[in-house]
Amino acid sequence: MSFEVQAERRIGERIIAADFMSDSGLTALFGPSGAGKTSLLNMVAGLLRPDAGRIAVGGAVLFDARTGVNLPARHRRAGYVFQDGRLFPHRRVRDNLLYGWNLARPEDRWMDLDEATSFLGIAHLLDRWPRTLSGGEAQRVAIGRALLSGPRFLLMDEPLASLDRARREEIMAVIERLRDELRLPILYVSHDRDEVARLANHVVPVG
Repeated sequence: MSFEVQAERRIGERIIAADFMSDSGLTALFGPSGAGKTSLLNMVAGLLRPDAGRIAVGGAVLFDARTGVNLPARHRRAGYVFQDGRLFPHRRVRDNLLYGWNLARPEDRWMDLDEATSFLGIAHLLDRWPRTLSGGEAQRVAIGRALLSGPRFLLMDEPLASLDRARREEIMAVIERLRDELRLPILYVSHDRDEVARLANHVVPVG
């Protein structure tokens, strides 16, 4: 499944633009902080509308300025993993995970709670509160929530940035399994050269 992104958006005095096509695997948007990588990710997610261009994933058109196509974010089937996890603090891990499950239409679900917790090694965390989790545990839960939403592809916005070295290694191993075992297409934002060299099948320079 390929990413086809040709998008442009003016934000203030800056124009953020990208034009790339990548095959299956992990595609990294690589560049310095403030270059517009997260804005590009949000355009693919449907959270930020481009001023011009066309975005398609696996041949399905998500946005096309010329024809007026602009699928709402909820219909794009993108699993979004943020830098800080963004778990709901008032819900235990089980309910955070099931939030993703409940977002998905029944016909779009391809992984259940037991499969997700087994794949990510988080079954022992189900009754925990987010505030009691380590950074690596919280990110694994965030990834699980994204998987349970029935995504066709994943968007990951610097998911390792706030982790220490040991936790970074832990989550990089998880991302490699997402890429290689589940074979989910991943669009991944990073400014870390070593991280990109290890994880990416394709690199798109930004900025």
